[in-house]
Amino acid sequence: MTPIRIKFTKDGKIRFTSHRDVARIWERSLRMANVPMVYSEGYSPRPRIAFGLALPTGYESDGEYIDIQLDDAQPMGFGIDELAVVLNKALPQGMGVVDTAILEPRTPSLQQAVTSCVWDITVKQTIDDLNEWTARVLDASSIVLERERKGKRVTDDLRPFIHNLDVIRPSGATSDTVLRAELGTQPRSLRPSELLSALEPSIDARLVRRRTQWIEQDGARLEPLQVGAAPVPRTTECAS
Repeated sequence: MTPIRIKFTKDGKIRFTSHRDVARIWERSLRMANVPMVYSEGYSPRPRIAFGLALPTGYESDGEYIDIQLDDAQPMGFGIDELAVVLNKALPQGMGVVDTAILEPRTPSLQQAVTSCVWDITVKQTIDDLNEWTARVLDASSIVLERERKGKRVTDDLRPFIHNLDVIRPSGATSDTVLRAELGTQPRSLRPSELLSALEPSIDARLVRRRTQWIEQDGARLEPLQVGAAPVPRTTECAS
């Protein structure tokens, strides 16, 4: 059994596909690509696929991740270093594998390990209004959000989850203003939509894109492919 972590993108019209439907797409694409998978036991076996933090419907991303388990007892007609190319032929337009890595045993799951995400939020507001709103958010000692969880009203302080905010000035006459936000994910994820409604008046987003997911480990910030990754054997090396 060889654990593999896959990094992929999601953009264009497929951003309106839900997280559950993305899971179905991956199961189908892995079968189409003839990737030998380890399956669960029981009446209805399913491939062992572990997804990272769910991307809200309608958002784009430069870096989504899934972990799969290759069945070493079954032959694979291509090398692990060719996995990205093979999968990209099976995935629909708008989804594409960027890179893969073999994981060391007992590598923490993505849900447990990711500590923050960086988002680019294209907004409708002017740069002056956005700068004023951002300053108020960063200056706030607490930002209380009341919401419903499991049928009960609960309150959360959002401020500890807001790690950084930057306003990216438009570079051209037709460019949009972008709010770049690093938001925490532990013990729960702060969603960009919650951030934008944190203070009145709320901010309106045209498009949201996840740029990076970070894992804090021993004082370093690492991307998920860098954590617990072992060297990927090259097909040419294996053949020699």
